[in-house]
Amino acid sequence: MKLVSWNVNGLRAVVGKGFADIFESFDADCVCLQETKLQEGQIDLSFLGYESYWNYADKKGYSGTAIYTRVSPLSVRRGIGVDEHDHEGRTVTLEFEDYYLICVYVPNSQDGLRRLDYRMSWEDAFRAYMKGLEAGCVNGESVPAKPVVVCGDMNVAHEEIDLKNPATNHFNAGFSDEERGKMTELLAAGFIDTWRLQHPDEAKYSWWSYRMAARERNVGWRIDYFLVSEALRDRIVATDIRNDIFGSDHCPVELTLK
Repeated sequence: MKLVSWNVNGLRAVVGKGFADIFESFDADCVCLQETKLQEGQIDLSFLGYESYWNYADKKGYSGTAIYTRVSPLSVRRGIGVDEHDHEGRTVTLEFEDYYLICVYVPNSQDGLRRLDYRMSWEDAFRAYMKGLEAGCVNGESVPAKPVVVCGDMNVAHEEIDLKNPATNHFNAGFSDEERGKMTELLAAGFIDTWRLQHPDEAKYSWWSYRMAARERNVGWRIDYFLVSEALRDRIVATDIRNDIFGSDHCPVELTLK
């Protein structure tokens, strides 16, 4: 099962940069997209053999997530069931036979960390949602208990190896102690950072600022992840960060499960 995740930072823009050919080249079972920046009906983009499931933000041109899948899901969830967090189109969850796949676009804490308090609230609610899927109870609702695969732009570089310039970014959004601490909590709750598991000492990035030729100089951050429940550890086959693919300020990341 090959899974791909990509923050496209505006799907309509990326469509004009060869998205269809890139999509086909993935030959993936599921392709998860973040920051689609669409409302329903604003794009007609289908691929032979794939179904697609979308979650749109209330605010036009903002956020949004989608999953294209070759495998028909048993159920689909949009949002995490918490009203405070379910108006920005940040998650799509597909239930498959033996696990849940979540596509997520985690809120950015923004300049000056002005949205950090909201981000902390989101982190706790999202972790509870993931653990609820594992345990078979989400916000008091009984669901099939299954392990979880979560992918997407999680807007945090967890360790110093995950960004080019850790010292100068210590108190910036995406590398604050608070955000890094929440990723530590999530991993401690029983989830595995699949890339770091397979590449413990490799510095490779998935996002670069559009400013100061950051991508050309590879001044980047690894903020796009595939995390899996501990129960899926033995099924991890391969991981990749496709920094050879352009079209967005992020590049795709990949996970293959047996």
